Amino acid sequence: MNIEAFYDDATNTMTYVVYDPASRDAIVIDPVLDYDPASSQITHESVDRVTIFLRKHELELRLILETHAHADHLSGSQVLKRRFAGAQTGIGAKITVVQSIFKDVFNLPDDFPTDGRQFDRLLEDGELVEAGSLRFKVISTPGHTPACVCYAFDDALFTGDTLFMPDMGTGRCDFPAGSAEQLYDSITQRIYTLPDQTRIFVGHDYQPGGRPLAYQTTVAAQKAHNKQLPAARPREEFVEFRTKRDASLSTPKLLFQSVQVNVDAGALPGPADNQTRYLKIPINVFRPQPEDPAAIIGEPVPD
Repeated sequence: MNIEAFYDDATNTMTYVVYDPASRDAIVIDPVLDYDPASSQITHESVDRVTIFLRKHELELRLILETHAHADHLSGSQVLKRRFAGAQTGIGAKITVVQSIFKDVFNLPDDFPTDGRQFDRLLEDGELVEAGSLRFKVISTPGHTPACVCYAFDDALFTGDTLFMPDMGTGRCDFPAGSAEQLYDSITQRIYTLPDQTRIFVGHDYQPGGRPLAYQTTVAAQKAHNKQLPAARPREEFVEFRTKRDASLSTPKLLFQSVQVNVDAGALPGPADNQTRYLKIPINVFRPQPEDPAAIIGEPVPD
């Protein structure tokens, strides 16, 4: 089994191609669809890099896996699926919980399915999956979102947003149905119980302090050096820290664009009557309190 990593600088996202050079079977994990929020333009540079690699090595793409419904980038899964006949999409089975939540957030049509049927495969915790000669185990790791899963291939674990490099810490837990308590349990009871030599491949790298890109570590390194959740940190202490930190974080800039696409398996909204596609962005109106200077001087407050 070989692993090829691709980094999207715009969203700090890691995409991985896991492949068997003998059988030429391949799996892609967390592909990116490029989106510019200023122009609302979709491009395919990130998917193109993955496509070129797959074709150069004459690989057969079996599965396109998502570790969760991402809130910081649009998924490129549908583009890859169109390019590689026979490839299927897969995600953790609890995506149905996320779909139900965001159907209400975006006021999606009544017929928008929340049973996960948009994905070819809903993967259960503990499930052993075969994709040609490749085999992996699904490990449910809720906390960042209810549907987060990690994928374990032999000694390699792909953690998505559950766990980052040791100098970055863990994923945030303030999205709907996120839970710092669940994240603590997922990491300490599911990931930290794996063999120390298990290689961890993270879903993002933000290069703190300007250090070079890094995306591979080990269970042992995480347990000893993760700045937010070393193995010895008590549960209550982590939950208090994570909750306070999340309250100070800004909203991901592509949150609304990403989630409504990603809960639909990466499918863009269908064209309207004028043949233009539209994303739905809820408006959160700020209403100043009486002591707010804007209200005192009589500036209009939007209804």
